[in-house]
Amino acid sequence: MTDERIPLVGRAEELLTIQGALLDDVLPGHAAAVFLTGESGIGKSRLLREAGERLREAGALVLTGSCLDVGDASPLHPLRQALRRFEAELTAAQVRTSSAVRRLLQIFDDETRGPDGAAALLEQVARGLDLVAGGQPLVLIFDDLQWADRSTRQLLLYLLAGLGDLQLGVLAAIRAESLQDTHPLRRVLTELRRLRSVQVLALAPLDRANTERLATAIVGGLPAPEAAELIWQRSGGNPLVIEELARDLRDGREGALSDTLRELFLARVDALPQAVRAVVHAVAAGVEPVEHWLLAQVVRLPEEQLTEVVRKAVAHRLLVGSEAGYRLRHRMVAEVLAHELLPSERAALHRRYAEALTSATGELHQARLAHHWRLAGEPARALPAAMAAAREAERLHGYAEAHRHWSVALQLAEGLSRSHTRFEVDRAEILTHAAETAHLSGEHARALVLLGELTTIVRRPATSALHIRRARYLAAAGRSAPAEEEYRVALAALDCTPRERATAAAHLAELLLQLGRYAEAGDQAREALRLVAEADGAISDLVLASAALGFSEAFLADPEAGLALMRRALEIAERAGRPEDVACAYLHLAELLTGPLNILEEGVVVARRGGERVAELGLGRTWETRLLAIAANGLFRVGQWAEAEKVVAAALRHRPSGADAVELLLARCRLSVGYGDVAAADRDLEAVATMLAGGGDRHVVPMLILRAGLAMWQGRHDLARQAVQRGLTESRSDDVIVLASLAWHGLRAEAEAWASRTVEVDPNAVRRLREVVDRVAAKSRKAAAPVRFVAEAFLALCAAELSRLDDGRGDPELWAHAAAEWDQRNHPYPAAYSRLRQAEALLARRSRSATAAKLLRRAYEMAQQLGAVPLTSEIRTLAGRARVELAERPQPADGPGATRTEPVSDELAVLTAREREVLAAVAEGLTNKEIGQRLFISERTVGVHVSHIFDKLQVRTRVQASAIYLRNRRELGRDRS
Repeated sequence: MTDERIPLVGRAEELLTIQGALLDDVLPGHAAAVFLTGESGIGKSRLLREAGERLREAGALVLTGSCLDVGDASPLHPLRQALRRFEAELTAAQVRTSSAVRRLLQIFDDETRGPDGAAALLEQVARGLDLVAGGQPLVLIFDDLQWADRSTRQLLLYLLAGLGDLQLGVLAAIRAESLQDTHPLRRVLTELRRLRSVQVLALAPLDRANTERLATAIVGGLPAPEAAELIWQRSGGNPLVIEELARDLRDGREGALSDTLRELFLARVDALPQAVRAVVHAVAAGVEPVEHWLLAQVVRLPEEQLTEVVRKAVAHRLLVGSEAGYRLRHRMVAEVLAHELLPSERAALHRRYAEALTSATGELHQARLAHHWRLAGEPARALPAAMAAAREAERLHGYAEAHRHWSVALQLAEGLSRSHTRFEVDRAEILTHAAETAHLSGEHARALVLLGELTTIVRRPATSALHIRRARYLAAAGRSAPAEEEYRVALAALDCTPRERATAAAHLAELLLQLGRYAEAGDQAREALRLVAEADGAISDLVLASAALGFSEAFLADPEAGLALMRRALEIAERAGRPEDVACAYLHLAELLTGPLNILEEGVVVARRGGERVAELGLGRTWETRLLAIAANGLFRVGQWAEAEKVVAAALRHRPSGADAVELLLARCRLSVGYGDVAAADRDLEAVATMLAGGGDRHVVPMLILRAGLAMWQGRHDLARQAVQRGLTESRSDDVIVLASLAWHGLRAEAEAWASRTVEVDPNAVRRLREVVDRVAAKSRKAAAPVRFVAEAFLALCAAELSRLDDGRGDPELWAHAAAEWDQRNHPYPAAYSRLRQAEALLARRSRSATAAKLLRRAYEMAQQLGAVPLTSEIRTLAGRARVELAERPQPADGPGATRTEPVSDELAVLTAREREVLAAVAEGLTNKEIGQRLFISERTVGVHVSHIFDKLQVRTRVQASAIYLRNRRELGRDRS
């Protein structure tokens, strides 16, 4: 049974069609009908109930009944049932209507009719319904019409021919799989379809988005991506199946098959003729789509008979046919039928599939062959096919699929070795490929486990090649410290060949670059290039070393030469075509442009283009995720936060792990801190801290900077101080920009502590931070000009924060300098912050209040455009104390009819792009949770956006905000027309 509290999902269009066809578009004296068809569980009955409620609210008299599967033994049963239900709902005051209902029921009980009894009965029923309606539009709703008796079918034909002054609508649901062969209702529908007033709506399964919405409503929260994917795959969009699977998930029975679903599908299969059942069983055992020729060899039926049998299976809504072959409409059928065959019957089916595929001409389907031989109980024949399928998947860059095949091969090999057969199995080869494909598909922890197994079967001590491979997997898992140690062990090993030494040196240079140790990375890269030249090393080593050296040169000395070297590395990688080399070259080029060189727009373009390219090469879950994180960080810096959110949401769909996930979580956390979504930011920081086992500066220091920023917005200046001091202790990076950012956060925390009087200023911390500022200034003078350009802007912030600590008020000139520096670099957030502090310093000196007011307005405008809620709030607080009116904003709208004097086209100009998207969803009537699911952001973040929208539009309710949005949309439509 469907839970009444579960919302109706994905049927808005059908509800509008029903109301329009049965009520809005029907004139008095006319009749109309809508017949809903669809398979069992598709939601026909649920839609009937919802439509009935809406039609009642619209002023119609609605009578509802259901047909019984008892033939013609109960004439006009659904109408009788509907009238009795209606009579039970009538009150004592509705005497006239109650009398009309009783008279009509009495007509049904009168069995003394003449030769024209059927026609007379229909005429009497028509007049009786007219009296019951009493001038109201009347809608009859009948469920399970496929079981309608003859008199009910006749009544429908009679009523829809016209009833004088009665405005009549008929809404009925029909189970599509029941209308087979010569079912009498098929003839009735054929007759009725000729009428313009009759519509047949075939209910389709829910799409993926609505499947997830329905599951979310039942579970009580957004399911994990894996669970959502499983529900979608198993349900095929059938609402009843979705509900059962979601309840199982909610109640901790995930993966189980409920009795309700089992009985639902078994009943449908058991009702089939024997030959049709055999075909369904065969398709359920096959790998979809099952081609017609293959099915013919498996079920061994003559061609004509097979075609007729398949047609019946399709008509019963169990199979779906296409040019590619046959599929089960619901994969649940396969799960149900798997328990209905004896083991020997299942093995025989799979053997017939394997034999047919083996004897087929043309391309050999190795993956399917391995699957069927394995389930047929022939591991010795399945293993070569599984390995061949894995190699083919590798060749096509399908690393996740290749890993699945190698894993199957590993299981088969282990089984064969235990059975003591003479079959020769190279488990080392299988483990090597399984580990590498696990790494390439983003399963870094699994790769390390498999590599550990490989190490146990290598008879001599671990080779340099194994150390290099383990280091690569450790680095990808975010464990940079043990990864560096493994590379150095490989380089020091006596058995390390010249080519292996070149490989270890190139990868170590790339790792040092990731850790921000640019000088070491450059030295190591030069050594790697020397080794590559001497040993005629691999192209991959040349690409990695060139990219590391180019980054180091660009940061420390010559940006143009460094960029040229990195672009050259990308060209070499593209020509060679090795996916990881292409990805690495794109990654470091995008990092350099969006980071030290501050060429943000180009860097974002390179990151996004690189993401698309590596996705084509099968590295979407790993390298594309990192590249999208870089793009999001670049967009954040230039103030395009809404676009950055979209990029992060797209990357999250890959469900990354290891260092890839850390990069993305840090990017999302940066947005959450800016937006003021404390809970979301804290969750991401906790997740990053948990995932970083042995992580280096690349992740730890940015995490601590974000922790400090979040703590300051929470008023926890002591926690901010601790995070900064820990970062100063742990940092070994040459990146003066990261160090300058860390110093600014530390000085800001001390200044905020002094201003709030909540925490004592720590003189030792301030002294240490001054030393860091001096060290950054000295280092930046030796760095390349673009690096110095960005570092100087952070140093300007540091100097201004120190002025707050020195005199308690801050130097307006220093803050003006900081604002100008960040304006010049196109970073709106620190520029807005600097203007806030400049205004604060001016007001503290009680001078140039007009300038302070102008600065606050400008800062307020910038913060609002970003969506930076905490910064906006602080600006508003200072403006309130100084009695500064921040901006001319729209007056409250009291409703849809509210009038305004200013141009409506300007009303939404104060909103960011993301806020307009949220407002559009609010205007649709979506809840915060539904908006979050649509836009792939958290419910709490949606709440932040909604609050910001209310503040900007000066409204108090969602209705008022929706009215402004709809008014502007209508006005825009008029302008375009």
